[in-house]
Amino acid sequence: MVEPERAGLSVRRQCEVLGLPRSTFYYPAVPESEEDLCLKRLIDEEYLQHPFYGSRNMTERLQRLEYDVNRKRVQRLMREMGIQAIYPKKTTVPAAGHKIYPYLLRGVKIVRVNQVWSTDITYVPMQRGFMYLVAIMDWHSRYVLSWRVSNTMDTTFCLEALEEALARWPAPEVFNTDQGSQFTSEVFTGRLEAAGIAISMDGRGRALDNVFIERLWRTVKYENIYLKEYKTPDELIEGLTQYFTFYDQERFHQGLGKRTPWEVYGEGLAV
Repeated sequence: MVEPERAGLSVRRQCEVLGLPRSTFYYPAVPESEEDLCLKRLIDEEYLQHPFYGSRNMTERLQRLEYDVNRKRVQRLMREMGIQAIYPKKTTVPAAGHKIYPYLLRGVKIVRVNQVWSTDITYVPMQRGFMYLVAIMDWHSRYVLSWRVSNTMDTTFCLEALEEALARWPAPEVFNTDQGSQFTSEVFTGRLEAAGIAISMDGRGRALDNVFIERLWRTVKYENIYLKEYKTPDELIEGLTQYFTFYDQERFHQGLGKRTPWEVYGEGLAV
């Protein structure tokens, strides 16, 4: 249906003509060594436990596990995964020239649904290769409003998740992100401003500014992704669809008084 080699018509334009989201088309994965995939999986697991580890500590950790790696290689792998130690901020990297918005939530009590939404991107290891996952969450209820996966960390799949959330649910008062280039891009911030939403961005080095969605990544990886070891993007999408339905509607949260995110979010919508 989509022909990557077709002259004069880009893949993005072909997807637009066919009415397909660009992030649903995947280029054939460039083969990656088994060792690199194994190291990335270990780095990802270690990073969930110790997000303050930079390339030096991560290299030391891998060497203690008897992997023959140097810091330069670990830096490359972490860069490909899109992660950095929390002190310069993590997951995504600011782009030159993009406007950085102030953090608006310091000292603010989150007491109702759709008061604050937040988003983030995480690395997703699979049996052969990897993907990226973005999710949008309501802070008060922990309800996952929308999500998307992509094989590249571009803005498109983040914008698609945002559009779905805004189409399905009442717009929030504040939308919080990190300072990654996807979220500081004019197309992303412009969509928020057009909807009358105040934009908040994590302060550099403030790991707790987006703590709820960071906890989500740890939960979804240990309860689903690491256990399933998905083989293909289609399997990943199907598995995550089932998991997020479970997470939103069936999984009890101690921080929510042992209620589910949907129970809290749905109650807030009714009010």
